[in-house]
Amino acid sequence: MLPSQRRQAILAAVRAEDAASADALARQFDVSVETIRRDLRALHSEGLLERVYGGATRPSGRSDEGSFSARSARNVDLKRAIAALAVSLIEPEDTIVIDVGTTALEVARALPLTFRGRVLTNSVPVAMAMADRSDIDLLLCGGQVRIGDGACSGAHAEVFFGEFYADKAFLGSGGVHAAAGLTDYYPPEVVVRRTIIAHTASSYVLADSSKLGTIAVHRVCALDSITAVVTDDRNPGAASELQAAGVSLLCAESTSSMSLNQVG
Repeated sequence: MLPSQRRQAILAAVRAEDAASADALARQFDVSVETIRRDLRALHSEGLLERVYGGATRPSGRSDEGSFSARSARNVDLKRAIAALAVSLIEPEDTIVIDVGTTALEVARALPLTFRGRVLTNSVPVAMAMADRSDIDLLLCGGQVRIGDGACSGAHAEVFFGEFYADKAFLGSGGVHAAAGLTDYYPPEVVVRRTIIAHTASSYVLADSSKLGTIAVHRVCALDSITAVVTDDRNPGAASELQAAGVSLLCAESTSSMSLNQVG
């Protein structure tokens, strides 16, 4: 097992039981306790778990993804690269769904002037980003609006998306994990996202590399329910695990240039 694979397995073990001892993890993975300690230090430095005496626990904040403004300032270049790759998949007259989230907002900003189709969204910031585009048929669903993110959810949003069949959907994500699938933080928005997936021909999950191998608190769906994950190339270990699970990855290079690499 590669170190990156072992660390993802350690993370899954800690999350499954809320805590794990270094001794038990060493026996489980047949490595030394010092190796496990190095793994725990690395995972702790990424904010994926909390180190405690003798082992590790689930991080205290993994049930909350943080504020929209804070997330908007993280990995901006990667999100823009992912967005540019995502819009390259869109035909000029498609009906598309742009979901909530900071990377989804970058997709809205990156839509080329050649696009003249229909955009369905449950994101107030996404709608505002395209409000001046008279060439686009823009529809914002109703529902309860979450403060900060401007995300719409609830019965009105579910009915709205249930009345359309879109060509492509670009979905936000809290985490993308080979075993746990697509996960997120807010139950009402999870239900809306399931409706979107059920009513869309091709569903693409937008996830920068920090979300690969991560598990948020609520499950949206298994990864065989989506078409592909649009990500970057900064986390090859987690990408390899997703590939091994049969997930298609579209990877944007984390440089000024980009390439489309389909895996799986």
